[in-house]
Amino acid sequence: MTYKILITGGCGFIGSNLAIFLKKKKFQINTLDNLSRKGSKLNLKRLQKFNIKNFKLNINNKEKLLKLPKYDFIIDCSALVEVSTELNNIDKVLRTNFLGTNSILLKCVKDQSNIIFFSTSRVYSISKINSLIDNKKLITKKIHKRKKLQVNEKFPKSSPISFYGLSKKSSEQLIKEYVNCFNIKYLINRFGVVAGPWQFGKVEQGFFSLWIWRHLNKKRLNFIGYGGNGYQVRDILHIDDLCEIVFMQVKKFKLVNNNTFNIGGGLKNSIDLRDLTYISRKITNANIKINKIKKTDNSDIPIYISSNKKIKKFYNWEPKKNILEIAKDILNWQKNNFKILKKYFN
Repeated sequence: MTYKILITGGCGFIGSNLAIFLKKKKFQINTLDNLSRKGSKLNLKRLQKFNIKNFKLNINNKEKLLKLPKYDFIIDCSALVEVSTELNNIDKVLRTNFLGTNSILLKCVKDQSNIIFFSTSRVYSISKINSLIDNKKLITKKIHKRKKLQVNEKFPKSSPISFYGLSKKSSEQLIKEYVNCFNIKYLINRFGVVAGPWQFGKVEQGFFSLWIWRHLNKKRLNFIGYGGNGYQVRDILHIDDLCEIVFMQVKKFKLVNNNTFNIGGGLKNSIDLRDLTYISRKITNANIKINKIKKTDNSDIPIYISSNKKIKKFYNWEPKKNILEIAKDILNWQKNNFKILKKYFN
């Protein structure tokens, strides 16, 4: 069965890749994006090649949003991902992420659309994650190999969780209130770090691509926080694996809905910055200088590894691409698009 799907944030890294993936699966796809982010116009050109129409619209323009065509699903990828504690980011993050979710939900209620909401691993408590580590100010090598450090959906979500995490946690609660009052159906996916081709190597959430891009261009990097030793750990999910599980969720939505899942690279795809540096050097044949910045931002966490146990139980899904495959996919894409990346993002 084909569905009509609107993807918000559809000219971003995740949204554009997902739109093209689902279009190839014969769904009817439109995107919504105000094109304010650097690189979004490049993704718009990709979408146009697949005859995917984008509505250039701010997510909080409720009047125009409600006039858009009716969709079976709205997949919300439209959030800002800034997690730093800079004051000028806070208002922008809360308005876009929380109030933007409210705008989408009003549209869902009007049309009785289903919503698949892209949340984040940052809804989980910073202090509780810190407590997993013996010395949270100076983490040590290979802490990510301990299975007890994987985070499942029941992990505490008490403050502090960062302003970004707060905006997404609040949006999750808002969705459930709408569901209770208006009988729409939802799925919430809490993603960790996602990487792959068409990620432009930005600092926030794009660190995996950034690391490879900086090595390719022989530019400096920093190990920031926790002593500046580079032992912070994240699990990495390839964008293709993300698209595959969302496709499965759409197909099986009538059987599985009103549920929340952690989705990430998992233990096998967890890596610290030192090991990522080793891989980056190996595949680019470049050895760049990495500075040490010891001070830790209050919103940072030393480690995050997704537990995929629940998502595997419901969909028999697990990531296919490993760390090295992800790194090589990104490097090949960066090499093939080197000139345009240098123009836009150098």
